[in-house]
Amino acid sequence: MSDLSPVVASWRDQIERLSEHASPCRDLLPAKWKAMHENALAFLDEHGAKAHRTGWTAEQLFGVHPEHGFLRAEYAGALMVNDSWVIGIEPARIVFDRFPGYRTKPGQTFGPPVWQFTARGCG
Repeated sequence: MSDLSPVVASWRDQIERLSEHASPCRDLLPAKWKAMHENALAFLDEHGAKAHRTGWTAEQLFGVHPEHGFLRAEYAGALMVNDSWVIGIEPARIVFDRFPGYRTKPGQTFGPPVWQFTARGCG
């Protein structure tokens, strides 16, 4: 991981600190969280540097609703709405193996990264 920028390394560290076996929110099944967790780490290793260089933020990638966590997808970052594998990244979207995930929608607000949500406790 030594080739990761400090920002991407920080994101990776925060995801690693979250248990893959314990869902950060009671409304997200542990098996789905495990897949999301694994995909987030793989994404950071494979695409994290490019994501950061092209302007993606922690909130746009890992955000969840500040009170309702994973239940409010309109506040979610691209990696927190599904458990699909990322196959590519562009400045305006992330391409998943099953569908594209777009960066923003007009007026979209992103919640805090999942690790900040988890630190406060799930709503």
